[in-house]
Amino acid sequence: MKKLFFTGLFLLFVMQGAFAQKLNKVVKDPVLHRNVLEGRCTRNGLEHSIFNEWFTVQYNNYHPDKKIVDTLAKKINKTRITIVFGSWCGDSKMQVGRFYKILDEAGYKHHPKIIAVTRSFKAGKTDISGLHIQRIPTFIIYYHDKEIGRIVESPKVSLEADLAAILEKIKP
Repeated sequence: MKKLFFTGLFLLFVMQGAFAQKLNKVVKDPVLHRNVLEGRCTRNGLEHSIFNEWFTVQYNNYHPDKKIVDTLAKKINKTRITIVFGSWCGDSKMQVGRFYKILDEAGYKHHPKIIAVTRSFKAGKTDISGLHIQRIPTFIIYYHDKEIGRIVESPKVSLEADLAAILEKIKP
């Protein structure tokens, strides 16, 4: 019985490893001919890698409107967020760190799903076809597993103002 249990446990770990996708994967982009992130990422992958310079500079230097951030804090934790970006893209380099600053100041307790794409909009083994990504970065906001809005490429007013407009769709 013990042998069967340990065999099953071993197979469980082997199967998880076989289907797991590597996080923060750096690949040589076939179009740009330089290293970029591809597929699922973590904040840690942005803060502690060759990509941290642009992330940290934008995070540290951005000062979101406190009044708007305070309104975000009331509803932001009711949402889930997906971020699709390119580590090679100027708009992504500018907006992703700033977006994280807003989330932190609003007290967002969840971890956004972060997906990096290559110049040809491929995300490795991560299928993004259902997200209908046209431009990056794209910040997709979900409430009860339904998309309620997105910020695409550049905000219309500011990241925090655009996010607040999306969150207005959530009724108290």
